[in-house]
Amino acid sequence: MTRHYLSKRGDDDPQARFTADRIETVRRLGDVARQEGCEFVVVAGDVFETHNVSTQIIARACEAIASIDLPVYLLPGNHDSLEPGCLWDGPEFAQRCPSNVQVLRDHAETQIADGNGVVIATIVASPLTTRHPSTDPLADLVKNLEPAQTPRILVGHGQLEGLSGDAREALISRAPLEDAIARGALSYVALGDRHIAWPTNDNRAAIRYSGTQETTSFNEESVGTAVIVDLGDPLTCQTINVGTWLHARVSQEVASEADLQALRDRFDSFNRRDRTIIRYDLHGQVTISQKAKLDEIIADYETVFASLEPSETRHDLTVVGDDISLTEADVPGWVRDAAEELSDMCATNEDAVAALTLLHRLVSAEGASIASTAHTAEVSR
Repeated sequence: MTRHYLSKRGDDDPQARFTADRIETVRRLGDVARQEGCEFVVVAGDVFETHNVSTQIIARACEAIASIDLPVYLLPGNHDSLEPGCLWDGPEFAQRCPSNVQVLRDHAETQIADGNGVVIATIVASPLTTRHPSTDPLADLVKNLEPAQTPRILVGHGQLEGLSGDAREALISRAPLEDAIARGALSYVALGDRHIAWPTNDNRAAIRYSGTQETTSFNEESVGTAVIVDLGDPLTCQTINVGTWLHARVSQEVASEADLQALRDRFDSFNRRDRTIIRYDLHGQVTISQKAKLDEIIADYETVFASLEPSETRHDLTVVGDDISLTEADVPGWVRDAAEELSDMCATNEDAVAALTLLHRLVSAEGASIASTAHTAEVSR
C-alpha cells in the first residue's frame, strides 16, 4: 500500500518502513492467534492492494503468512478480485503460496478440522470477481443455507448497509444475514472492505469488520486491529490492537503563546513518532512572531514524525502583520520599510506572510547572536 505523504526524506524512507511493517504485522497476527489458542485465521478480502504488486511483496507476504503456522483462509476482495489475469492465478503466487493457505475461490463449503480430524467449523465465502460489483454478493448465497450442526462462518467483502452516510455505497444488506443467524444457518459473518473495527462496543455481535492489521488512513482512530472470535455458545469477540502505525489528526486553536506550547505538548504526547502520520489543522489568528515560532515547532517535529503535514481543507490559520518587533529591531531602515509593506499585504497574500516570517526569523536569529556576543564580552571584562 502506497501513501503519497510518506515520500522519502533524507536518509529516512517512511514508505519502505510502512510496507515492511505491514508485512511484519502479519507475523504478529500469527503470534496472537497461537497465544490465544485459535484454530485458524480468516482474512476477509484485500490481502493485496492491487494485482500489480511486486514479486518481492508477494514473496515476503507469503513467507509471513506461512509463519502463522495455522490454517489461513484468504478471500479475494475488490482490490485483489478473482478475475482473469489476477494475482491469485499468476506464477509468482502459485509458486510461493504456503501449504497452510487456502484461497476461497468459490461458494463451496469448506470444512475445518482440528488436529484430530474432527470438523469444528465450516466456511462459506463469496469471493469478488470484479473490482466494482454491482449487486449484493451475499444475499443469494445465504438465503438457502440450512441450519448447521457445527459453527458456520460466512466470509464476504463490501460495504454493509447502514454504515455509510451515502446509501449508494452500501452493497451488503443486513436482513438476509440477520435472518440466517436467527435460524441457525450462520454463527458468524466476517466482513472485509471497511478498514476499521466494527462494532467496538458489542462483544456478542456476530456480524463484524475486523479492521486492518495496520492503519491505512486518517479515518481510522487507532492502530491496526484484529478480532479474536470464540464460536462457542454464546459467541464472543474481542477486538485487539496488533499494529504499530497510527494515522492521527491534530486540530487546535492557535492564538497565543500558551496555544503554541499546547501544540508542542500535543505532538509530544505521541509515543511512536517514527510510526505516526500526522495531519494537522490549526485555527485562529497569530502574529508574525508567533507564526515564526509555529514554523520552528513544525520544523522540529517534521524530523521525527513519519509524516507531518497540514490538512488541505481544514487548516485555516490567519496571520496578521501587526507585530512591532521588527520596527524596533536594530536593522537598516529599508528592512523596516519592507517589513511594513509586507505586513500590509499579509491578509491577502500568503507569499507576503512567508517572506515576513522568514525576515522575522532572520532578524531574531541575528539578535540572539548579537546578545550572546555582548554577554560574552561582558563576562570577559
